[in-house]
Amino acid sequence: MTFTEVGDRAFTRRYEFLDQNIGVILGDGGVLVIDTRSSHRQARQLLDEIATLTALPVRWVVNTHWHWDHTLGNAEFRNAALWGHVEARNELAANGERAREAAKEHMPAEEHGDVDDVEITPPTEVFDDSASIDIGGRTVHLAYLGRGHTGGDVVITLSDDPLLWAGDLLEQGAPPSFGDAYPIAWPSTVDRVIERSTGVIVPGHGDVMGPAAVRTQHGELEAIAAMAVDAWGSGTPLDSIDVGKGPYPADVMCLALHRAYAELG
Repeated sequence: MTFTEVGDRAFTRRYEFLDQNIGVILGDGGVLVIDTRSSHRQARQLLDEIATLTALPVRWVVNTHWHWDHTLGNAEFRNAALWGHVEARNELAANGERAREAAKEHMPAEEHGDVDDVEITPPTEVFDDSASIDIGGRTVHLAYLGRGHTGGDVVITLSDDPLLWAGDLLEQGAPPSFGDAYPIAWPSTVDRVIERSTGVIVPGHGDVMGPAAVRTQHGELEAIAAMAVDAWGSGTPLDSIDVGKGPYPADVMCLALHRAYAELG
């Protein structure tokens, strides 16, 4: 699969591994890349592919959040300004080795050596609420809209195109991942994503999304939050909640409710 233009001079490269979307935005002054994949080898592949798209240099990188499949290629972009939310920097700095081990759980055994060789490289350019990057003739806006998939998810928009990159705040084709999530806060954060969206939304994984797909996922997240709040309020033990009433498979629901109880507690 090659790059797909999803907006004006804005492309997604959808990789079979994890069905992941990597973003490339072209400006007059260079290239901005959204997320860097799972190892230095995968990052080099991405750089080689960008070179077939444009001769412009990669000057900026944005990590949508700190998880391994979005950041373990960062070291290959050390010549670029590496942006992320302050919480993403802190989490990757504190949990880089956990990220490395998580990557090896998902990657083929023959690629474990690649992951062992990864230099954990947190973002160096960080912000709390919002930031803007002039990439030459257009501006890329970064915003933190609240806790959701992690404590430091970044939403990315453009000054001259309605496209929005949501990272793993939204996921198409599979349930969201709740391992480091804040299920009580997550629906309100997606509300804010919807408020900012007037065009195509690119999730961290899967097909690009329109308003109907986003509303569907928002409703699922609301249902989980409501289940957790009701059960917590009635004193129901976590292991007594009927996960079969939730919108996702039982294993996903158990993790989501565990995280929700931790958030409520």
